[in-house]
Amino acid sequence: MVRTPKLEDKETHSISTILPHKKDVPIQSVLSVINEQTEFSQQFTHDTPNMQHRKPEDAALFATLIAYGCNVGIPRMARITKGQSQSILESIAGKYMQIDNIKRANDTIINKIDEISDCFIPSQPRHTSSDGQKYNIDGDSLNANYSYKYYGAGQGVSSYTFVDDRFTHFYATVISSSEREACYVLDGIMNNHIVKSDVHSTDTHGFTEAVFALMHIIGVTFAPRLKNLSAQTLYGFKSTKSAKDNFITPKKYLNADIIKQNWDDILRFAATIKLRYAPASQLFKRLNSYSKQHTLYKALKEFGRLRKTLFILRYMQDVNFRQAIEKQLNRGENSNKFSKAVAFGNNQEIMFEEKEEQEIAENCRQLIKNAIILWNYLYLIKILQSDDQITAQYALITLQKGNVLAWKHILLHGEYDLTQEGTRDEFGLADPKIITSISTRFWEL
Repeated sequence: MVRTPKLEDKETHSISTILPHKKDVPIQSVLSVINEQTEFSQQFTHDTPNMQHRKPEDAALFATLIAYGCNVGIPRMARITKGQSQSILESIAGKYMQIDNIKRANDTIINKIDEISDCFIPSQPRHTSSDGQKYNIDGDSLNANYSYKYYGAGQGVSSYTFVDDRFTHFYATVISSSEREACYVLDGIMNNHIVKSDVHSTDTHGFTEAVFALMHIIGVTFAPRLKNLSAQTLYGFKSTKSAKDNFITPKKYLNADIIKQNWDDILRFAATIKLRYAPASQLFKRLNSYSKQHTLYKALKEFGRLRKTLFILRYMQDVNFRQAIEKQLNRGENSNKFSKAVAFGNNQEIMFEEKEEQEIAENCRQLIKNAIILWNYLYLIKILQSDDQITAQYALITLQKGNVLAWKHILLHGEYDLTQEGTRDEFGLADPKIITSISTRFWEL
């Protein structure tokens, strides 16, 4: 059994002590500040080519982002937002809320995080991870399915998100919870232009031997956390060397011939993904659609078994490697909690039924999360410039460790209006006569 000792430092212990406590920060203020720093709103162009010079008003754009990202919905967001009508928000949602626009806006925020973190964190291999999170669907959706284990009597989807070692969220997609997450691992690695992953970790759901093979070819170290590691089969090449000379012997031998015969096709398959001609998830679905296992898929699995065996041997020997994997996957778990906190609306049940709208909502959530992360960075830099040397030193340590994930100081739900106007009875329910007149009205009906 392989045991991994716990890390001494915790991911979020330092920043929580120096964030603002006496005053909460409204989410609309966070988006406004980040827009001043990055101008991400300029990335939202009109869907009609000859109208792309027109830009939405920032306040209306922020309200639409919150409506999608916080799972509030356009109609309710219009009702609870002063100065914005439902027609304006629906117009922005229809004309500006394309996934490409949201991704470009998200990239501008990540670029700014890169610029800041590079000043404090020394250059090192970029470690990323991905994980799925289950959400119930409020309604019927072709992208959802039933699962009593996760949704009870309802149905739901899986939000598959990618995060790096600075807590930046650089890719997200929404898939059916019946699909294998491993098919989408390469999509997140290849379909972003900002975060260049050197090492990528997943749990067992994100692992297949074919993914091991392709990750190696495209130049990324695949480092999953495998469940029941002792049950994994080790593979080796046929050799005349006696097994007694080895401490760990392979249980099975690789079919080297099938790798050699299909090597050109393997490289062509990997080049298609590398050059972004087609997403890996679609290519995997095509290979899995044959009644008999395709020869190319067999060759990919065979090469992946070699890479998996080498990974397991390193994983067993290198304690620091195991700790780095655990640390990054813990970041992913914290990121899932972050997502749940942001998607507070509608009892955290996704209200969007179409897959396209679900993708838009998930990408808006990614943008909001990255905006909060960047706000935390800016706040720490501000503290760093203060006269309080102890607090400034604490902020510097936090920036150097990159432990910037915190959201309890962000006011996501809005403020309560307890003025006379805000507590006014609009439906006449405070009238005492409404109760005394029940019996009379009941018999009249």
